[in-house]
Amino acid sequence: MRKPIIAGNWKMFKTRDEALYFILKVSTQMPDIEKVDSVVLSQAPLLRDLVKRQGDNLRVGAQNLYFEDEGAFTGEVSGPLLKSYNVDYVVIGHSERRNVFHETDTDVNLKLHAAIRNELIPIVCVGEHLEDRVSQKTNEVLKAQITKAFENVSRNDAQNVVIAYEPIWAIGTGRTATKEIADESCGYIRSLMKELYDEPLAQTIRIQYGGSVKPENIDELLAMENIDGALIGGASLDPDKFITMVKAALKRTE
Repeated sequence: MRKPIIAGNWKMFKTRDEALYFILKVSTQMPDIEKVDSVVLSQAPLLRDLVKRQGDNLRVGAQNLYFEDEGAFTGEVSGPLLKSYNVDYVVIGHSERRNVFHETDTDVNLKLHAAIRNELIPIVCVGEHLEDRVSQKTNEVLKAQITKAFENVSRNDAQNVVIAYEPIWAIGTGRTATKEIADESCGYIRSLMKELYDEPLAQTIRIQYGGSVKPENIDELLAMENIDGALIGGASLDPDKFITMVKAALKRTE
């Protein structure tokens, strides 16, 4: 049984006061960390305040990092800084980073190595545009993204990575992939990990689904064979909804 992981991506939302209200409300309501990994992903300036208040069963992650550990890179956030804050997770290659900030598959690979080097747990995002889905190129896109992301990543390091499948056409649009489409693509990603590494790793690596996940659809998504959790955007901003969705993941372990 792969342990479910629910990660709330706050994107560029929440002031310090709003973040503190959220963390104080949810931190005592999270399921046992041995059963579900519950994570909030915030803007960098909020990380230290959140880590100090995360409690026993909630963990905090960053939304990005740079692939160099230090240097003249104004405005970037380094892996060593995140590690010094006791941050556990970091998102790599989110579709908004790819589309808005033009990050490439090579950037994703370099950032994955930086996360591994700094002992952070990477959540590597992959996913296709609507035109890729319509033209039946989803698998082609996913294969290119996964193959490049894991280039020169050892099996030992790869097994600790979380992969998030987020079809770009479903992010922030209210349009969710059906549970069958989501599971099929997550299953294909699992088969790619078998090709790159081996069957045991493919069966143990955790793959999330992201794209307009909310309390109304999380149960059916988590019931699918290849979906081990969710990377949640807008719905994760509400503490009550976040609690509901994390507890939904607990059902998968029962």
